[in-house]
Amino acid sequence: MRPVHCSLLAALTCSSLTCGSVFGPNEQIPLTPGDGGRGHRSQPNIVFILTDDQDLHMDSLDYMPFVQKHLLDHGTLFRRHFCTTALCCPSRVTLWTGKAAHNTNVTNVTPPYGGYPKFVSQGLNDKYLPVWLQESGYNTYYTGKLFNAHTVGNYDSPHAAGWTASDFLLDPFTYWYMNSTYQRNQDPPVSYEGRHSVDVIAEKALGLLNEASEGSKPFFLGIAPVGPHANLWSPAFKHGNHSDLEDIEFTPPVPADRHAKLFEGAKVPRTANFNPDKPSGASWIRKLPKQSQENVDYNDNFYVQRLRTLQSVDEIVDSVVQRLEELKILDNTYIIYTTDNGYHIGHHRMQPAKQCSFEEDINIPLIVRGPGVPEKSTSNIVTTHTDLAPTLLGLAGAPLRTDFDGLAIPLTQAGIEEAGETRHEHVTVEHWGFASNEGQVFDWYPRLHANNTYKALRVISGTYDLHYQVWCNNERELHDLTTDPGQMTNLLHPDEEAPERIAGAPLDKVVARLDSLLFVLKSCKAETCTQPWRSLHPEGSVESLRDALSPRFDSFYEERAKKVEFDRCEMGFILDAEGPQFEKGSFLSAFDPRWNEWS
Repeated sequence: MRPVHCSLLAALTCSSLTCGSVFGPNEQIPLTPGDGGRGHRSQPNIVFILTDDQDLHMDSLDYMPFVQKHLLDHGTLFRRHFCTTALCCPSRVTLWTGKAAHNTNVTNVTPPYGGYPKFVSQGLNDKYLPVWLQESGYNTYYTGKLFNAHTVGNYDSPHAAGWTASDFLLDPFTYWYMNSTYQRNQDPPVSYEGRHSVDVIAEKALGLLNEASEGSKPFFLGIAPVGPHANLWSPAFKHGNHSDLEDIEFTPPVPADRHAKLFEGAKVPRTANFNPDKPSGASWIRKLPKQSQENVDYNDNFYVQRLRTLQSVDEIVDSVVQRLEELKILDNTYIIYTTDNGYHIGHHRMQPAKQCSFEEDINIPLIVRGPGVPEKSTSNIVTTHTDLAPTLLGLAGAPLRTDFDGLAIPLTQAGIEEAGETRHEHVTVEHWGFASNEGQVFDWYPRLHANNTYKALRVISGTYDLHYQVWCNNERELHDLTTDPGQMTNLLHPDEEAPERIAGAPLDKVVARLDSLLFVLKSCKAETCTQPWRSLHPEGSVESLRDALSPRFDSFYEERAKKVEFDRCEMGFILDAEGPQFEKGSFLSAFDPRWNEWS
C-alpha cells in the first residue's frame, strides 16, 4: 500500500469532527473499574463500518489516513475478500444473513426482485444478524443505509427488527448528499436538507456509541455512510416519491465543502484494463467502443469526487476510535471495516458502476481490528460476505447456525495461518437483471444494459488464479489472473488465442472442472457452499481444483457431467430460468450413475 499523500495528512491532522480461539483471545480484556459498573462484561463490543460502493483496486484506501492509522496499522487487511453479488441490496442482505442471494431471493435493489419489501416478504426480518445478537445478550444499534427501497413510506411496514436503537437513512433521499432524511427508532422521518449526509451520520454514530456505552450489555454498532456512492436526484424525490431508474439523474458523489479541493489532478489508475485498445469479456461488455478523451476526463473527475467524499467517512473512523478510547473500551472492541461491493470506472471500457464479476467489482476492502487480531498484517485467505454473519456471531460467543452459506473468518494469527492450509479456495458470484451506468449516457452506452444475469466463480490458490463465468445467454468467460490480472483475455472467446494449458493442466480439462464446480455452487445451500467438492466427490478424495484435475476423473468431467446453462435471461431469480440444478443427495438425476467408481 502506498504512503498516505502528504497534502491529505496536512489537511486532516485534526479531524474536523473531533479536534485463544480463531476469533480472538478466550479471555477478553475486562473493562476498567471506572467503566460505570460494566467491568463484568467479557463479550467484546463490535463496531461495523459499511461504506457504499468502495473500491479496493483503484487505491481508495491509500487516500484514507485515519483508516490507515487506526485500522490498517492496528489490524489485518483481508486482501482476498469478495462480495458474492456486486449490487448494494443483495450484497447487504447476504452480509447480514450469511446466505447467498440465490438463498435469500433478494436479488435486486427494488421490488419485485429486491429491496426492503422483498427482504420482509422473504421472512428475513426476524432471521438476520441483529436479531441473533440480541438473543445472544447484545444491545444493537445502527445508523445509515440499511437496505435499498427502505423508504419514507414503508419504514414502519414493518419496522426493521432487531435494533435496540436505530437512525436509518431512507429512500428516496438515500443518495441525495445534501438532502438526506433519517428515521430514529419509532419516530417519523426527519429531513436534513442542506447538511452533508455523511456528516449527519457521523453525529448520529457518536450519539449511538455514547448510548451503547451506558448500557449494561455488550453492543453491536453498525455505521453505514452513503459515501462514495454516486449522487442521485430526481424531481420526484422532493416529494418523497420514487422515479423510474432511467429518469434519475446520476452525478459524481458530492464531498463536504472542506474536502472539495483535495487531490487535484488525481486520475483513475491506468491499469491494463482501463479503457483498453482491444475489447474484452463477453456479452454486452465486449461490444463497447473505446471511450473518448472527453469521456475519460469526466470519469477521472468522478474518481476524484469519490476520493473527496471518502474523507468524511475517514473522519468517522477517527472520531469513533477516539470516542472508544475516551470511554476506555477500545481494547475490548472489534472494529470491522468493509463495503457492500466494489466499483469500476473505465475498466473494460465501462462507465462508472458495479454489477460485474471482474475484480474491481467483487474484490473489496475488509479490515478487522480487535483483541487478538494481528496488527499491520495482510491475509490472503479467501473470504466472502457470506462469512461475516458467522464471524460476528462467533465473536459474540453465540452458536453458529447450520444454514449459513459461509464460514467464520479466523481473526488470530494461529487461526489465519491454519486457514491458509485448510480453508476453501473458491468464491461464488451471481447477479440478475440489468447493469447500470452511473456516469455519462451515450447512444452506445445507455443508462441500463438489460442482459446482465450470470453465474461466476473465482478459484484462487498458490498456483492458480482463475475466473469463470456463464452468462444467461450461455456465453462463457475464463480468465487466468496469474498471467492476465486485468482480465483482458477471455480464453473461451473465439477471437482470442488460448494456451493449451492453464493451472498446470490442459485447458479443456480445467474448464470441465470449473463448470461442474459452478454447477454445484450456483444453487448451493449451507455446507455445500463452502465444501462443494465433497458433494461432487462424497468419498472425500477431492478438496480443491488441483485434486479434481486428477486424470482418473477425466471421463466423468469431460463426458458425463451436466453443464451450467440458462434456459433464458430474467431480471430476478426465477428457478425455471436457471437451467439444471444440483441438489445434494440427488446425484443420480444430475450426474453419472456410477458415482462410486470415480468419487
